[in-house]
Amino acid sequence: MTDQSSSEPTAEGTAKRETTLDARVIDVAIRLGVLGLFAYFSLQLIAPFFLFLLWAVVLTVALYPAYGWLAARLGGRKVLSALLITLVCLAIVIGPVAVLVVSLVETLQFWLHGITGDGLKLPPLPQKLAELPIVGDRVSELWDLASRSLELFFEKIGPMVVPAGGRILSMLASLSGSVLFFIISIILAGCLFVPGPGLAQGAKRFADRIIAPRGAEFVDLAGATIRNVSRGVIGVAVIQGLLTGVLLIVFSVPLAGVLTFAALILCIIQIGPALVIIPTIIWAWSSWDLVPALAFTVLMVPVMLVDNVLRPILMSRGLDVPMLIILIGVLGGTIAHGLLGLFLGPVVLAVFYELVIAWVKAGEDG
Repeated sequence: MTDQSSSEPTAEGTAKRETTLDARVIDVAIRLGVLGLFAYFSLQLIAPFFLFLLWAVVLTVALYPAYGWLAARLGGRKVLSALLITLVCLAIVIGPVAVLVVSLVETLQFWLHGITGDGLKLPPLPQKLAELPIVGDRVSELWDLASRSLELFFEKIGPMVVPAGGRILSMLASLSGSVLFFIISIILAGCLFVPGPGLAQGAKRFADRIIAPRGAEFVDLAGATIRNVSRGVIGVAVIQGLLTGVLLIVFSVPLAGVLTFAALILCIIQIGPALVIIPTIIWAWSSWDLVPALAFTVLMVPVMLVDNVLRPILMSRGLDVPMLIILIGVLGGTIAHGLLGLFLGPVVLAVFYELVIAWVKAGEDG
């Protein structure tokens, strides 16, 4: 007869196993706590640079095909290719801003010289403005004062325009900060081109540890989405901006450079160039003869609508994710997080869509 007590766990063995299990739990908890502390302090250190790094990654992924093409043409000179791409991007960001600043300074100097030196003279007040109800007399009084002395005119209306001037200065300061932000991001992106393939492999291995076995696939999906959004949004915006600028210059529209820059910004932030093109068309019909105004309108309207044709084609190329998902990500990301959300929105939504599809298929197969 077999001894039952020998096959049953003793109280001493059970207590030893429980002690060992507790020790392992405590050991894992301590390790996780130490790892969590390191992660927390590391995140605290990189938090001030997080947005710069995030934008740098987006720019690197978006521009990497151009970098690879240029490196191949230059005989594999990767550092030189990265430097040239970085300089071109800096010129694209700094160039229009420099032109605007120079134009603004020249305009301010012209007005200042005209005000202090009586170089500016106002024409007679149009009769229609003088006959306006309620405000006609006030407009006539101010117009008469301005025609006699612009310096006295600005002294009188100064208290009324100072708040608006403060808001304009605040907007200019914000613009300067945005330009500096993009400059730093572009420089960081230039530093990521050469080690880019190694960083991408590291990201794929990290993603496989989190969402195996499709982690690497999701990293590739994120990269393809960023590149497609770059082509579909930035690429189409540049095409629209260039076409708008060419037509404005050809038809000798005043302030063509400023209007072109405004149209480009409106296209990038997904509003579209209509806010520039429609008023310009209205001005053309009120100022030009029938034939040039009609020709200007016939050419401008397709430019205003070309994004509706090009954007879906470019943004959905090479992706299995439905175009509606990408479009919702672009619009929702832009509304929620501005220009950075323009790229992050479709990436997050596309990866989430693929995760949901994979989860549903796994349930069906099970």
